Amino acid sequence: MKTELIFALDVPDRKEAQRLIKLLGGEVSWHKIGLELFLREGAGLVERMADQGKKVFLDLKLHDIPRTVGKSVLQVGSVGASMMTIHAAGGSDMIQAAAEAAKRIKKPLKIIAVTVLTSLDAQALKKIGIKRNPGKWAVELAYVARRSGADGVVASPREIKAIKAACGTDFIVITPGIRMPDSPPDDQRRTATPSLAARMGADFIVVGRPIREAVNPVAAAREIKKMIAGPLKRR
Repeated sequence: MKTELIFALDVPDRKEAQRLIKLLGGEVSWHKIGLELFLREGAGLVERMADQGKKVFLDLKLHDIPRTVGKSVLQVGSVGASMMTIHAAGGSDMIQAAAEAAKRIKKPLKIIAVTVLTSLDAQALKKIGIKRNPGKWAVELAYVARRSGADGVVASPREIKAIKAACGTDFIVITPGIRMPDSPPDDQRRTATPSLAARMGADFIVVGRPIREAVNPVAAAREIKKMIAGPLKRR
């Protein structure tokens, strides 16, 4: 499977989202809608995008009791998202509830479990009482997610190979924390370039600021696609 680009619509409102969708229409088929935009515009935006043939990765990171998460998946999944996120740390029963709910939706919906946020490193985890290596913990959470029915996980580029080894090459790995070679990491701790993430075996990379804040977003998207389709073989 080749690496695909997901453009992060991390913008405050529908007007700006629609401008970027139209601008990048010839380059991007997958779009991520996160909390900021979803809370402002609601499920209607997802439905409109799906009706227009856009593939929506709904990144809400649900984390609650199994019953609540299952019912929430039914509510937001039925509007046309192709993938949506829950937190792997919610546990096996919660993941299973989400996976079972997704099977009840007419349009295929993949459940993606978030492992360890790319904004966290070992020091940041220690501050909240988690004395774990973030990479090893991400792999353990991925294994639980796979065993509980999730279709894939969100993890940093550093964990891709270990997750594929533990969960199988058909298990989806989506990697945020993507930065261009000359870009600052911003609020991300565990990052990689598009080329490196692709070589490590990412199925999808999520890119926001390097495209959105570029002088020419279309050219930036094209350059990233060239980088992930480079001559070096994956896996």
